[in-house]
Amino acid sequence: MSAADHPPGRKRPPSRRRTRAVHGYNGEMDTPNKSQVTVQAVKTHRDARGSLFEPLTDAELVDQKNVHVVLTQPNEVRGNHVHRTAVETTSVVGPCLIRLKEAGEIRDLEVPAGETWRLTIPPGVVHAFRNTGDSMMVLVSFSTNLHDPMGADTLREQIL
Repeated sequence: MSAADHPPGRKRPPSRRRTRAVHGYNGEMDTPNKSQVTVQAVKTHRDARGSLFEPLTDAELVDQKNVHVVLTQPNEVRGNHVHRTAVETTSVVGPCLIRLKEAGEIRDLEVPAGETWRLTIPPGVVHAFRNTGDSMMVLVSFSTNLHDPMGADTLREQIL
């Protein structure tokens, strides 16, 4: 496991094997031989007014073609999908359970309350986010693809 797998000081939960079919998937994903999700703690500035974080650096912002902010109610799930070609970079403010399915392996990550983590999710990785708190969860997601209302790049797969 590389240091980029998850923030320092956090133990990676054991992976579990599960298999589920992706309906409508023709087997073509734009994935490198060894795609790997990177997870990083995001530096957050806090004061009496609240908090602020920058989800991407200036250099990373150049390659992005879409940004969306997702507000999620307690115990609700967002995601449960995979992208064929897009790289998605998502920052989430915890608490949150993140579930990833990569190369058939399921792994769960718990973002503690008040922490902000950023995931860079390559094509072919199924991902889902559950709000485990008691107030609104915030996700800020960037994509290397333009938004497609028809969803041609996105395939549904329920993993959480």
